[in-house]
Amino acid sequence: MHPFFVILLDTLALYAAVGAVTAIAFVLFGVRQVQPASVSLGARVLILPGAVALWPYVLMRWLRARAAP
Repeated sequence: MHPFFVILLDTLALYAAVGAVTAIAFVLFGVRQVQPASVSLGARVLILPGAVALWPYVLMRWLRARAAP
């Protein structure tokens, strides 16, 4: 396989792994900080795939919500 594709696949795998860890932590602990209303288990399951894909945005929102008074 061409080295470019190996680097691309490794980068995508790393992005997905960091996204999975961030999303699981966010769904378990961070949703309450970002969303003041209660979030059901079903809603958390629905949030999970989007949080994996958009983990940089989710992490930014989570950190901003923690810093806000």
